[in-house]
Amino acid sequence: METSKKHDAWSNGSSYESYMGRWSRRIAAEFVDWLDKPPELDWLEIGCGSGALTSQILSIANPRRLDSVDPSEGFVQTTTENIVDDRLFVSVGNSEHLEFPDASKSVVVSGLVLNFIENRDLALSEMMRIVKPGGTVAFYVWDYPDAGVEFMRHFWSAAIQCDPDAIQFTEGQRFSWCNEGELKSIATNAELTNITSRAIEVPSIFNSFDDYWRPFTLGVGPAPGYCANLPAQKREEIRATLEKQLPQSADGSIHLNLRAWAVAGEVHT
Repeated sequence: METSKKHDAWSNGSSYESYMGRWSRRIAAEFVDWLDKPPELDWLEIGCGSGALTSQILSIANPRRLDSVDPSEGFVQTTTENIVDDRLFVSVGNSEHLEFPDASKSVVVSGLVLNFIENRDLALSEMMRIVKPGGTVAFYVWDYPDAGVEFMRHFWSAAIQCDPDAIQFTEGQRFSWCNEGELKSIATNAELTNITSRAIEVPSIFNSFDDYWRPFTLGVGPAPGYCANLPAQKREEIRATLEKQLPQSADGSIHLNLRAWAVAGEVHT
């Protein structure tokens, strides 16, 4: 495994919910609204995670059926336990080898997953294979290069101050292609048509410093994985640096922002 990937642990649904799920749900709602699909379609979601996008598809898009796959049995279990809906079918699956028939879905989506897929071209090819002619393939990822996830940017800034080697693990360094231009190029190279894109921005408000800090100690995701594996003294040094540098309001809350890029295209007829 590449050194920069060694903290990419994605399995514990409750820890992910504390770290990213609560924020990604807000992005997901905006994404589904933007797609503006009619009800009663068959959807496929690649990478259900803890169910952030899953729940929004069910509540906003009103699909006839939603299949959701994820390589993590832990995430599949979390989503299955948290979302009870007769239209939802969740299973363990590999985005590069999907077990669905050709032209069997009207919409295939992926939220906050594309940057963690080893072979993006193959995954997009699979998504397009499964979509009916004229159907939609759409995805979104965090705007890592331009520090669109402010709470991550603050963490890594403090980490690098205390441990210069931490820069190799930062999402901005690893996922420099997660910007509008590169994402649209990926869609174009996949031969999607009528490609559209947009930035989705929402606030992330932490009730206190502890509310901000605790998810970084749980080990789920690159930053928490890095943090949880540090010696206790180094971890405390980063925590103290963050507590001094974060913009805290008079009531102790921390108000930051999030930005993701979304891209959608059609499979040619």
